Amino acid sequence: MSIRQVQALDLVQAKLYRDETEVVQDALRHLLQDRPDLRIALAAHFYQTDEELTLAKVATLAGVSAERMKEILISRAIPLRLGPATIEDARAEIIAMEKDLQWTERRPSAT
Repeated sequence: MSIRQVQALDLVQAKLYRDETEVVQDALRHLLQDRPDLRIALAAHFYQTDEELTLAKVATLAGVSAERMKEILISRAIPLRLGPATIEDARAEIIAMEKDLQWTERRPSAT
């Protein structure tokens, strides 16, 4: 007897999720939590394809510092867009960097 492959609809029918979209969103969230390489690749892709996204925003998405994200983008030959285009963008970058700094300060040390 073989066990059948679980489908998103199975989870909905078991009343564990409202719909298949919710199943997929939850699965993607867990996948990106467990796979930092995918988070980083996706963030680099977003930076390259969405002119609205700043370096600080994609760094936050990738879970790395802005400086590390800059290194990643350079290593992938993705041109950097440095400097905010508007005051609102500058404020958003400051907020994202402050959040990154707070996360770094709260993170337990590896030693």
